[in-house]
Amino acid sequence: MPRTVVRHEAEHLYAAQPLSEAGQRLSQAILRLRRSERVQADRAVRASQLSSIDLSALRYLVQGHRDGRNLSPKDLITMLDTSSATVTNVVERLVSRGYLIRERHPTDRRAHYLRPTDEAVRHVQDAYGARDAAVVQIIDELSDSDAEIAAEVIDRLARALDRLATADDAI
Repeated sequence: MPRTVVRHEAEHLYAAQPLSEAGQRLSQAILRLRRSERVQADRAVRASQLSSIDLSALRYLVQGHRDGRNLSPKDLITMLDTSSATVTNVVERLVSRGYLIRERHPTDRRAHYLRPTDEAVRHVQDAYGARDAAVVQIIDELSDSDAEIAAEVIDRLARALDRLATADDAI
């Protein structure tokens, strides 16, 4: 029973339905996408055999490494929006599993960076690669005009949601 409620919760808007039938189909598609993204996020956590926070930390560190950034535990505190103690535990677990290496800061002997290992990069790719490949496959199957329309709709939705977040930050 509780799983049924959770499964069906994602099928409802907390606002009036769009006016047109096509708009209602679009809103249902967006709700299905949200649900699918949650399922894929859960799948990635299970496949990684890491906790959700450990996988998020590893994903952020791998992305930072790909971007050429040296990230510290303090950076992880900000990215994960959590405490120093939690990040210390996350880093210890990831180091012990061979996913992270601590590197000394070149000028500050008290500080260090967190560098993901090649195994960490493979682990993150294994956790998220199938999801991202499925998305790219569908995008590549779209005509240019359909892709442009989809991009415009998604951009407009994202901007509207970003405006809500910005308004909340102002409060």
